[in-house]
Amino acid sequence: MADLKVHGFWYSPFTFRVLWTLKLKGISYEYIEEDRYNLSPQLLQYNPVHKKTPVLVHAGKPICESMIIVEYIDELWSQNPLVPANSYEKAVARFWVRYADDMISAVLPPFFGRFGSEEQEKVIKDIWERFGVIEDQCLGDHKKFLGGDTLNIVDIAFGSLMRTLVGLGDALEVKILVAERFPRLHAWFNNFMDVPVINNNPEHEKLVAAIKVFREKTLAFSREWYTKAFSHFIYVFG
Repeated sequence: MADLKVHGFWYSPFTFRVLWTLKLKGISYEYIEEDRYNLSPQLLQYNPVHKKTPVLVHAGKPICESMIIVEYIDELWSQNPLVPANSYEKAVARFWVRYADDMISAVLPPFFGRFGSEEQEKVIKDIWERFGVIEDQCLGDHKKFLGGDTLNIVDIAFGSLMRTLVGLGDALEVKILVAERFPRLHAWFNNFMDVPVINNNPEHEKLVAAIKVFREKTLAFSREWYTKAFSHFIYVFG
């Protein structure tokens, strides 16, 4: 479809969401990889407010913010629906999407700073507490996916976070998703990764290598700079 384009960074969890949604729907599109340090004039034109990816351009009109884009796509193309039709279930799904977004903001940036092992343990403890919430509240009744028997928008939101967290854990040689501690969440992630359009998309080893490079660059800065520069993280990984 020539009138549908996506501007993104291939390693960004936010870009994952949009590309997965389009692939799950079987929609053709043109993908435009942005240079994180030299954004294209088109990207700056399409998203002059936040100046970040992903951006979906449909018939020349830009839509910004990953989960807004996912809902937009789901509303226009009805096949393989991701957003629940029931108003209550839709509201609950949006709550958990927001929880996933808040988790990204809270737990990813600290891993890229110059922090000691004690502080890293605190971050992992925070992640595990949030994993416990997801496992207890979203994965009861032997659900295959967070949305039930089929993928929905909550799986897309959490799946993008988990892909990045697992890649980050491998990059730092830290086990984050522990099967013995979180058996239902671990089973869900395996089910999620078995979906053909998501499996190894992006390639896991390539993602781990990119995370290592980005973290090395952030370590070149002072801890004070890093603490104040969360917006830089969102710029790079947005």
